[in-house]
Amino acid sequence: MKRQMSVAGMFYPAECGEVETMIAQFNSILDRALVDSDVLNIMPRAIIAPHAGYIYSGFTANIAHRVLANSKPERVVVIGPSHRVYLEGMSGSFFDAYETPCGDLAIDRAYLEYLASLFEISFVPEAHAEHSTETQMPFIHHYMPNAKVVEIVYGDQDPAYLAKVCEAILSDPKNAIVISTDLSHYYPKSKAEQLDAVCLKAVHDLDPALLHQGCEACGKIGVEAIILAARTLGLRPRILDYRTSADASGDESAVVGYMSAAFV
Repeated sequence: MKRQMSVAGMFYPAECGEVETMIAQFNSILDRALVDSDVLNIMPRAIIAPHAGYIYSGFTANIAHRVLANSKPERVVVIGPSHRVYLEGMSGSFFDAYETPCGDLAIDRAYLEYLASLFEISFVPEAHAEHSTETQMPFIHHYMPNAKVVEIVYGDQDPAYLAKVCEAILSDPKNAIVISTDLSHYYPKSKAEQLDAVCLKAVHDLDPALLHQGCEACGKIGVEAIILAARTLGLRPRILDYRTSADASGDESAVVGYMSAAFV
């Protein structure tokens, strides 16, 4: 069974060449604009990356995946919120391969079954037509084409329980985690920046309580989980990028916020 692309041609290009061109453009801009080039040498165990259309959030997501590749993970577990299907708990990608425009990624089904023996991870196939996780996969294929992947989509889930899942994943040094989230949605830019600043500070300070004081990230459960896991494992956060959709659209009346971060 293959986890087929469901949002190619909408959130990101359906053609491989167009995906590669976008990533090259993101890196060209980054290499010209970056003041602290040391950031490109960090070796994260986990990243936070946004999941909107690439024209809006691709630059922000690309930085995170580019530095994650420095760690040369053999297995990448992508964790994101379910937007279309109500879920209690988590659903895992019990497929054999994950389709991307540039070729399939191998799904580590055996490892997913191992995780499911430790934690309550079900299989709800309709939950896997999910853009929050899928948008990460073309970046993984570009930067880490030989890595195996696991997709975990969550719904109504206790962040502390998901944190234990993250801790178990990161107990294996060959593993890495991608936490998928966007930030606030459809506020004027000034209001969005106020709300998003709470999310950024919560990640920077590893303060899960602060997340509940104004952060409106759609993947807040996953963000809280990785903060809790980072505290337990002694990982240090580093904010990589923040912007809003207004940077691409020019429309400041109703924006979406995007953050990327690394845990090293």
